[in-house]
Amino acid sequence: MMIRRAQILSMMTLIGASLIGAASASAADDLAYKDSSLSVDARVKDLLGRMTLEEKVAQLQAVWAARQDLEMTDGAFTDAKASAILGLGVGQIARPAENKEQITTNKTPEQTVAFVNDAQRWLLENTRLGIPAIFHEEALHGHAARDATSFPQAIGLASTWNPALIEQMYTVTAAEVRRRGGQQALTPILDVARDPRWGRIEETMGEDPYLIAEMGVAAVRGFQGEGDVIGKDRVIATLKHLAGHGEPSGGMNIAPTPVGERTLREIFLFPFEAAVKLAGARSVMASYNEIDGVPSHANGKLLNDILRGEWGFDGVLVSDYYAITELMTRHQIVATKAEAAVAALQAGVDMELPDGDTYPALVDLVEQGKVDESLIDTAVARVLHEKFMLGLFETPYVDTNGVAEFIGNDEHKALAQTVAEQAIVLLKNDGELLPIDAAQLQSVAVIGPHADEGMLGGYSDVPRHTVSILEGVERYLEGKAEVTFARGTRLTIDAGKAGVDSAAANTRSKERWNSDDIVLATAKDKRGLMDEAVKLAAGSDLALVVVGGNEQTSREGWAESHLGDRTDLQLLGDQRELVEKVLATGTPTVVLLQNGRPLAIPVLAEKAPAIMELWYLGQEAGHAVARTVFGDVNPSGKLPVTIARSVGQLPVYYNHKKTAKRGYAFSDSSPLYPFGHGLSYTDFEYGDIAVKGSPVKAGGSVTLSVKVSNTGKRAGTEVVQLYLHDKIATLTRPVQELKGFARVELKPGESRTVSFQVAANQLGFYDQELQYILEPGVFEVMIGSSSADIRARSEFAVAGQTTVIGEQKAYLTNVVVN
Repeated sequence: MMIRRAQILSMMTLIGASLIGAASASAADDLAYKDSSLSVDARVKDLLGRMTLEEKVAQLQAVWAARQDLEMTDGAFTDAKASAILGLGVGQIARPAENKEQITTNKTPEQTVAFVNDAQRWLLENTRLGIPAIFHEEALHGHAARDATSFPQAIGLASTWNPALIEQMYTVTAAEVRRRGGQQALTPILDVARDPRWGRIEETMGEDPYLIAEMGVAAVRGFQGEGDVIGKDRVIATLKHLAGHGEPSGGMNIAPTPVGERTLREIFLFPFEAAVKLAGARSVMASYNEIDGVPSHANGKLLNDILRGEWGFDGVLVSDYYAITELMTRHQIVATKAEAAVAALQAGVDMELPDGDTYPALVDLVEQGKVDESLIDTAVARVLHEKFMLGLFETPYVDTNGVAEFIGNDEHKALAQTVAEQAIVLLKNDGELLPIDAAQLQSVAVIGPHADEGMLGGYSDVPRHTVSILEGVERYLEGKAEVTFARGTRLTIDAGKAGVDSAAANTRSKERWNSDDIVLATAKDKRGLMDEAVKLAAGSDLALVVVGGNEQTSREGWAESHLGDRTDLQLLGDQRELVEKVLATGTPTVVLLQNGRPLAIPVLAEKAPAIMELWYLGQEAGHAVARTVFGDVNPSGKLPVTIARSVGQLPVYYNHKKTAKRGYAFSDSSPLYPFGHGLSYTDFEYGDIAVKGSPVKAGGSVTLSVKVSNTGKRAGTEVVQLYLHDKIATLTRPVQELKGFARVELKPGESRTVSFQVAANQLGFYDQELQYILEPGVFEVMIGSSSADIRARSEFAVAGQTTVIGEQKAYLTNVVVN
């Protein structure tokens, strides 16, 4: 029945298209949904009323795998199979900047625009109602597309602790996506990552819900802009993954999340709630995992009751790729794809990504009376609303002028370098080895398995160029000192070909992340490399040793054949031995960590005089590292995660409960590096805390102020961090909770006062009935340079009686720096 109806409708579509093409302009004006003077809701209602059931269900699906049948080998659109694929219309087309699967190089900006315009034109001219598609793209740390600007990986973005800069970065990313035809980005990731074994930790903004909320709100504002309208240079942001994805059992991707509803709400849902309520996010993606036996894609309480009911979200909720099918194949809560479709639709999932795998069954299900068509109508109305809001009916095509010049331009490149410089975290600097005076050098050895590559991390493509650490140091010291390179070791057998250009190295980086097989380098692959590196270091004035991981040693494990989670947090292979042998030469040595997950390096933390955490710094990594090592940039990055001493310490996140850290026999229970840690080339001094507004009542606020001074000889930026602790509560509370932070730029001898205005409603928690309440009591105030480096302490009181707030009305602390 469904096949016959689809065939009939396909023929009707072609006939209708020719009739529409021959109709007069005045006849077209009679279609209310094409009248831009009407409200979006009126246009949605009119269009929905004209649609067949098959056309409605088509709007709830996307095209990704079949997109290749719409492409020629040169990336051009072909209509050979368009009627079969797009004849009923489509909700979204996925990742148009990609090319056919067998083509390793993706589309250029011009090719992408041409494909998008031709596909859109086909939909407008050859479907019955001429409904345009939304094209979605990945843009985790820059558009994941050829030639696009590549910024630091998300965990590096979080290390800047600079929401204003992140908003600027995502504004540029949105513009690059939109200029080449995309209207929706499947990002930002707001997962709270509390297990570093998880390979996707690099895609997150760390372990703290408040920090992620600040950065997430900034990201959404960057993507979407302010207000209810998505501008011509902005895109829809998609929050992901709802919810609890970042603390999987065993650190294994998509594993069950072992938390209760109180922890779910206070830790994992908080960033999403803030991004929905404060930034107006227009799309949310459900997560692969389950919580207490309920997979997120079938969790009506989470998606309907909390997201839409409590938070008032009115945008489009999309599935993760193939996740609805996994209700059958992995979670096994349904027996058929049709049942999976029903479970997801009833739970609130509007659109199935990346392809229509289960939702096509909705046509028969409605006709059989198993699904109420009103559920279809509700989801379709949400999808259509976004298309009208984006202006696709009025401006369906992308301007082709200047697209190549805009993508990855010099202004964007400069911003990428600024972000990379602020993302660098100085973990250790004994004896003030750093910064290095380049004028005192004659020879520098750059050592490491990937020191000559532009390392970008996951969800990346090939930007116009990358600057490796080796190249950055060579350019910086050109004409000043000799720079030599030795690989020292290899991690995986694909890595380590010397003398490749940046494009080739960058392609290898991308291919490593995508390839299924991981083959570790053998002793034969590494023969002689370490001896060569040690000899080179011994004859040099300075050794920069770049160790860590690559895109295969930490990544998204999206299938049993494509793994990325780990049971070990130590340096892979013989990298520690390499560093120790270089240190033994007596040459001043700086260890540069280039990696996707925080690594347990207790031996190097003790022995190495200077260590920097770089994560993956994006296309301008080499320039950022060189300028920081040699003192043009004073590092200001702070850790968005806690770094463990060993995997046996896990969980190691800072905002634990009092009973969680009694201690271990024969080992230290403190972290190797605490959350918020990051050193500077100058020194900062904190004054006493001034408290104003205590005792505070529900609906009020308390202001906590502290003077910070630069007592060193260099200009620098301190990230002042505010932590609170509810000293006595009716339920156990974390020992610390970040409630505000501020980047404070100070010249030598300069002082500034930072004032945190904390709303009383931010101080509540969920009681045993899961009501959000504010209790009277005393809060400990801790302000300092990290969660462990507290420089000033005080207290304030909450007065009155226990008050049911109902919801957390105040999310982000107001900060003023004078």
